Amino acid sequence: LKQLPSGLLLVTGPFGINGVPLRRVNQAYVIGTSASIDISKAAIDAKFDDAYFARPKAAAKASGEFFEKKEEGKKVDESRKADQKAVDAAILKAVGAVPNMKQYLGSYFTLSKGQYPHE
Repeated sequence: LKQLPSGLLLVTGPFGINGVPLRRVNQAYVIGTSASIDISKAAIDAKFDDAYFARPKAAAKASGEFFEKKEEGKKVDESRKADQKAVDAAILKAVGAVPNMKQYLGSYFTLSKGQYPHE
């Protein structure tokens, strides 16, 4: 979607098609293809920066708390869910305008050992 000030890329699946949420990805893990969609009408807010993806600071535990019951799994904030839905709605409109793009984004892609993305 865009490049963040840290140099990482902001990407999404969209979540409704292939389950990839809004996240930061190093450019080394992205493979460019000729497939493209027009996302100029999608409003990507300035709030999506590195601070948005920073993990909350964990409280220091006392030594007695070490053996106590662990907390349950991570919970996703409602604000992040709303942000994901807003971005996905705009992206899905653009995906629907390109024939077969929804199937392309939903397909699996893997590389085996010794296989290169571009030859």
